[in-house]
Amino acid sequence: MSRMQSTRLFSSIISSRIIDGKSIAADIRNELKEEICQMNEQGQPTPGLAVILVGSRRDSQTYVNMKKRACRQVGITSFGYDYDENVTQAELMAKISELNARDDVHGILVQLPLPLHLDEHAILEHLSPKKDVDGLHSVNVANLAMQSTHGNRADHWTDLANLPFAVPCTPLGCLELLDRSNVDVAGKNAVVIGRSNLVGLPISLLLLHREATVTIVHSGTKDIEQHVSRGDIVVSAAGQAHLVQPNWLKEGAVVVDVGMNSVDLRPDEVVEGGKTYKLVGDVDFDAVVGKCSKITPVPGGVGPMTIAMLMRNTISACKRSIEN
Repeated sequence: MSRMQSTRLFSSIISSRIIDGKSIAADIRNELKEEICQMNEQGQPTPGLAVILVGSRRDSQTYVNMKKRACRQVGITSFGYDYDENVTQAELMAKISELNARDDVHGILVQLPLPLHLDEHAILEHLSPKKDVDGLHSVNVANLAMQSTHGNRADHWTDLANLPFAVPCTPLGCLELLDRSNVDVAGKNAVVIGRSNLVGLPISLLLLHREATVTIVHSGTKDIEQHVSRGDIVVSAAGQAHLVQPNWLKEGAVVVDVGMNSVDLRPDEVVEGGKTYKLVGDVDFDAVVGKCSKITPVPGGVGPMTIAMLMRNTISACKRSIEN
């Protein structure tokens, strides 16, 4: 075998291990677009998503624009409500009350983080649980935590598109990536790095409902590497660039990297007039990809799935409103 053939073979092997979240998210958006067309043909309402943005953070504005663009792509009606950084708690609560009562709004999303003078918990709790498409209202959090994990099990955990309540979008996207990559979760040792309400805790519960044996490690865990090295499936949501190194992983592990970290480029990597930073995950991708059976890249892995799941949560909320 020539050197060129050997290089191509190695590249092909590595490529087969990558879970392409961008491609999977595009497939899901196409499915959702068709679903909305069928709803309209049956005389059902078009799903509507209201997005509340406070302040002028560039990252928040970028995320909101991406969500609005995804709405247009699949056929969801989006309603945008932008406020300056000095908006009062009362103003936001009044707007949420209005949106809770509107029949054409099936999902409400408050872009986080909010300015410090606002009570984030109170604002999220003011959302109607039925319209909380981020799955952060305490009722939805409780629904996720309280579903049966033994005895007569609920079948809906295998049908993520038809859960009877909203689950946070990023964890839902992680599990969808595993499903569509033919990764069987049941009976596996799953290690989750991070314990946040947004990712760590909900993905742990989702994996538990799917019959995985789940370990959560965090900043207070001793010998984190040893715990992670026992994982058949590793989900990292720590927010620390290149935290996970090859010696942390067992051979053939499936790795889902939720981290999105900005690191400075070396001077020789900077193109004149271009960016001076790059986005990397919690996992040192180049170092570990040869050890993994499957792995999500950053960017292009979990990120696109988060927005795809927001679209699906909105459609699901619309369908539940029709049924009720």
